[in-house]
Amino acid sequence: MSKEQLELLTRGTEEIIPEESFLEQIESKKTLRIKAGFDPTSPDLHLGHTVLLNKMKIFQDLGHEVIFLIGDFTGLVGDPSGVNETRPVLSEEQLTKNAETYKEQVFKILDPSKTEIRFNSEWMKKVDPSEFIKMLSSYTVARMLERDDFSKRYKSQQPISIHEFLYPILQGFDSVKLEADIELGGTDQKFNLLLGREVQKHYGLQQQSILTVPLLEGLDGVKKMSKSLDNYIALEDSPDEMFGKLMSISDELMWRYFSLLSFKSSEQISEYKKEVEEGINPRDIKFLLAEELVDRFHVGLGERSKENFINRFQKGNISQEIEEIILHIDSESELLTRILKESKLLKSTSDAMRMIKQGAVKIDDNKVSDDKFKIDKGSSSIIQVGKKKVAKIIIN
Repeated sequence: MSKEQLELLTRGTEEIIPEESFLEQIESKKTLRIKAGFDPTSPDLHLGHTVLLNKMKIFQDLGHEVIFLIGDFTGLVGDPSGVNETRPVLSEEQLTKNAETYKEQVFKILDPSKTEIRFNSEWMKKVDPSEFIKMLSSYTVARMLERDDFSKRYKSQQPISIHEFLYPILQGFDSVKLEADIELGGTDQKFNLLLGREVQKHYGLQQQSILTVPLLEGLDGVKKMSKSLDNYIALEDSPDEMFGKLMSISDELMWRYFSLLSFKSSEQISEYKKEVEEGINPRDIKFLLAEELVDRFHVGLGERSKENFINRFQKGNISQEIEEIILHIDSESELLTRILKESKLLKSTSDAMRMIKQGAVKIDDNKVSDDKFKIDKGSSSIIQVGKKKVAKIIIN
């Protein structure tokens, strides 16, 4: 493995445990089994998911076996990581439908001929009672309560369902059945990944190394990218929509996206930073990021999306130096008419209603016709009124 490949593989990672074992594995000539699991709890993959998928792609290019595990069985349980209450249980029908879309979207990054797609229902539905008891004996309740989110809920007398205790053990059992050498996951998965090592040890197998990556911030630059927070860029977004959303992120967040999403070398990214420090417009560097990512998910369309973006904003007499306005609201959502007034894009809510009815208001280049339209807290949008008034509005 070259120095450049190792740098790209480890760049942006949060932790590698145990690091010495991991380095020995990837420097050996053994073909490794690399596992990452995704519960199909929603139908869309977004750029936040691709932080992991990018790492899988690098392992794949290095000749290792990549396993994209769809947790159709564990999805029925629901991952308790990072939550303060029991998650609602999804139906098997919902999970199956979502899983099919995952299979389609994942090949926008991974090579289908080199990807092993598995469903953990393959083995979990065949586990008999004796095997199930053996699996559960791999960990104790006391150790499970050491987990931060469980500990907080237990101390505050918030209910913890027994099935939630099962989830990390089931995830660990996946590593047993797949004989995983390395498992990848977000920082919120650290407990589950480490427990996987314990379950493998319980079954007499060599323990996997783990690599964790940060959770990618959404368009607002504050909360993690999530469809429920409406701060996401979906892999299924159109090229122009994806390009426009990427151009809407802050200059500071741009560097985070370069680090976690781009395949540019660290040296190249450092050169971009130097150019900005020397006076180049950060927008021009953001163009490069947006074009790279659109090309990845919509092959060959990055340059055209850039041209469309410039035509829409520059030739439409809209300044590309878009003002950023942060508004604070108490409720979970706010009427667009009020947001237009508070942001001073319009003088009054009545003016806002009139402009909406005239079809003169757009959000992220989509015309709004409903004067009762609301924008959710935590969202970030480019709002345009007429031909010349435009601002990036962040709702906190």
